[in-house]
Amino acid sequence: MTTDPHEVLVPVADGGLLWAGRGGAGSPVVLLHGAGMDSRLWDAVVPGLARHHDVIRYDARGLGRSTPPNEPFGDVEDLRAVLDHFGVRRASLVGLSMGGETALDFALAHPERVAALALVGASVSGHDWPESPELAAYSAARRARDTAALAELELTICAAMGRTAPGGHLVETMVAANAERRVVSEQHCVLTTGRDAAPHLGEITAPTLVVHGRHDHREIAVISGRLATGIPGARGETIADADHYLPLRAPERLTELLLSHLP
Repeated sequence: MTTDPHEVLVPVADGGLLWAGRGGAGSPVVLLHGAGMDSRLWDAVVPGLARHHDVIRYDARGLGRSTPPNEPFGDVEDLRAVLDHFGVRRASLVGLSMGGETALDFALAHPERVAALALVGASVSGHDWPESPELAAYSAARRARDTAALAELELTICAAMGRTAPGGHLVETMVAANAERRVVSEQHCVLTTGRDAAPHLGEITAPTLVVHGRHDHREIAVISGRLATGIPGARGETIADADHYLPLRAPERLTELLLSHLP
């Protein structure tokens, strides 16, 4: 695992602690991972980014090395706590999946604190996912707290390129390690911005890059198109050799895109 020169535990509401790492120099960039993952998602991207930016990444509440929640919390508030802890007034946000959703919600709630957005295989609050057998099974596993089924479905639906693709071992390790933790975390997570992002994409003022992998779930491609057309001036990119775990599948290409976009 890539080590961060500065690793801390950031205090958040209800006495929780978020593991966070910081390294590099330049304008600040915060990396936000998806559900069922942790900050190791960015291992292959951090070295290249840190040569040009002050890079902060953290494990979302209850995932990775962060403590589980004991009461309702909001991902937007947790992100603000991380920025405040490091004394960062304004940063670029790079978010994948759930992390992209958090970045969008934060940009709507605190536009003055966001220098740029990069949304990677992002979800978006307020988007209606169509019904399908695979997603119905996924939801049933979450309700039943069947963590083994949840992990297997996560890999089947989101890691289409399989274990032999770049980053395959780490993908499986992260999913297995976080399957039970994510169930606990999601039960306590609440939407605290007071709005869904989907109807308000036109209000995003930060320069935005939208990226998704060609082998990602088909609905992620739909969402990426919606983001690229709905956010003023947004730029869309598709990476051929990547699925939902894009930062591990195609780190060099993603790093190249980020360095060309981030201020």
